[in-house]
Amino acid sequence: MDKKKLEHFKELLLKQRQQIINVGLLNKSDDLHVASEDLPDETDLASSLIQQQLNCTIRDREYAKLRKIDLALERIEDGTYGHCEECEEEISMKRLENQPWADLCIQHAEEREREQSQIYRQA
Repeated sequence: MDKKKLEHFKELLLKQRQQIINVGLLNKSDDLHVASEDLPDETDLASSLIQQQLNCTIRDREYAKLRKIDLALERIEDGTYGHCEECEEEISMKRLENQPWADLCIQHAEEREREQSQIYRQA
C-alpha cells in the first residue's frame, strides 16, 4: 500500500478513535447505578436493569472497537496494515474503507464469524 493510502487510513482511524472518545460513553458511569427511586416499583427496576445491561453492552463494543483501532494504527507503524493476518494477502480497499481496523480479509473474517457462531450455539 502506498504512503498516500496509508495516510488516508491513519487519518480515518484517528478520526473514528476521537469520535469514540468524544461521545464519552467510556467514562460515563452514572448509568451503571440503580436509582433508589427505582427500587419500590418492580417494573421501573426491571427497566433500569435492562437499560444498564444495554449500556454495558454498548460500552464493551466501543472499548473493543477502540482497541481494534489502536491495533490498526500499530500495524500502520510497523508496515503490516492492510494485510490479512491469516493469509497475508491484501485486504480489499472497499473493506478497509468500511472497517479501517479490519485485520482479516473478507474470507477469513467470515470463517472466524462462523467459528464463533458455532461456539455460541454449543454453549
